[in-house]
Amino acid sequence: MDLFFLKNFFGKVFERKKTLIFFCVLMLLFTILGMCFISSPAVYAYHLSVCDGFLLDICYSDTNVFFIFLERAGGCLLLVVLILVGCLHPVALILPLAVLIYRAFTFGGSLYVFFDYYGMSGAMVVFVLYLPIHLLSDALLICAAAVAFGRAFCFCFTLSDFLGLLWDFLTLLLLVVLVYLAEMLLLLALFHPIGKIL
Repeated sequence: MDLFFLKNFFGKVFERKKTLIFFCVLMLLFTILGMCFISSPAVYAYHLSVCDGFLLDICYSDTNVFFIFLERAGGCLLLVVLILVGCLHPVALILPLAVLIYRAFTFGGSLYVFFDYYGMSGAMVVFVLYLPIHLLSDALLICAAAVAFGRAFCFCFTLSDFLGLLWDFLTLLLLVVLVYLAEMLLLLALFHPIGKIL
């Protein structure tokens, strides 16, 4: 199968190495800040609710894993769409930045809570499921943001520009589906009994 669209997409992404480095540093910084500001009771309670939701609604849920896959992939795709809106105008680039900063801040706080509140069981969930899937999702969002920053200053609202944007979205759609299929398989293998497949 010809995967030219993947080569084209990642070619555009890696053309913007400085942008990628900036986003990686930005997310690392806000991940650390998320861990540092967790001492506030309101912030801790918010992150605890996020972690509870992950454990109850995803890891140990009675919901069919296919529906979990659809929900999780759909949520990530919504973030992709918000980021790609930044392609339309330089002013809209605030959206990719906001999405990445929010993701990084909640990621840092959630990591702290998983280890502090849940202990070893939380650490297991982090290392086998939460961390790898979150990092893969963030990598895709960073790639989408790099594309948005590349297109925003030259987007002309022509048919060719919209088709290029559509190809970028479809490529990211495929990659998101692959990431959350991997999560679904991990859920089946490690957390969900076979009886919950149906």
